[in-house]
Amino acid sequence: MKSRIEEILAYNKEFVLNEAYKTLITSGIPEKKIVILSCMDTRLTELLPKALNIKNGDAKLIKNAGATIMHPFGSIVRSIIVAVYEFGVEDVLIIGHYGCGMCHLDGKALLDKAIERGIEVSTLEMLKYSGIDIDKWLEGFESPEDAIHESVNQLRNHPLMPKDVRIHGMLMHPETGALDVVVLS
Repeated sequence: MKSRIEEILAYNKEFVLNEAYKTLITSGIPEKKIVILSCMDTRLTELLPKALNIKNGDAKLIKNAGATIMHPFGSIVRSIIVAVYEFGVEDVLIIGHYGCGMCHLDGKALLDKAIERGIEVSTLEMLKYSGIDIDKWLEGFESPEDAIHESVNQLRNHPLMPKDVRIHGMLMHPETGALDVVVLS
């Protein structure tokens, strides 16, 4: 029986040999001049682009847990800033979703699972004594609406974000793809 990775590699080999990639060839510049930050939820993998009529080459897509900006100078904001200045992005869409697993996520419970999987308590203590609030770092949010508002505000007030870039916040219904506007620029 093949492992999941062996299946992926076998499929990839056939994909390339059959030149299936040819229909997907495009440039690195987003045609619709947008960047989308969305949640990594598996229900959105195909649903989000289809519900927004986003095709290969239309947008820069960034995904993380909760569609949240955790740090003003972290990798998410860095990617958005690069998309604005290097790829001509004019609109940023932050799209969370209802029923998000990050809502009310308990950082302590997650760390308990890490310990069960072999992470040493001494490692967690070392992080704590190094000034890292690991519980807070792993903590979820109270509501997806609040998380979207916070991320939009962080981007709007970022010192490197030009004022002419429109930043929008939305929530998607993960069953239907329907969007509810939380914040429009």
